[in-house]
Amino acid sequence: MGILARVPLASGLLSGKITRTSQFAKDDHRNFNRQGEAFDRGETFAGVDFDTGLRAVGQLKKLVPPGASLAQLALRWILEYPAVTCAIPGAKRPAQVAENLAAANLPPLTPATLKKIAALYERQIKPLVHHYW
Repeated sequence: MGILARVPLASGLLSGKITRTSQFAKDDHRNFNRQGEAFDRGETFAGVDFDTGLRAVGQLKKLVPPGASLAQLALRWILEYPAVTCAIPGAKRPAQVAENLAAANLPPLTPATLKKIAALYERQIKPLVHHYW
């Protein structure tokens, strides 16, 4: 048995490119489904409210290894778990696909980094969404 990590970049939130002023198209689920009004709340920003997600992203950016991106950190973190068979990030451009693939070639995250990510999750994210899954 394995795990397929679907939407591992939290609808782009973990790309590090979304900001408080980001605008999404009218038909983009990140615009109209933030609270799960249209379909499963987990589909949009992994069910985390936008402001909390942005705060967490700000903290995660400080943990990105030199030469890597926030998206790569997020994907590398997922790949640290032996039960994960595959992560399935979305991409709109070939450069994003290449960036996502490069996460598999990053060295394992340090125990200190893993501990900081776990603490951030426990403190800011888990109380909001863990009970759904």
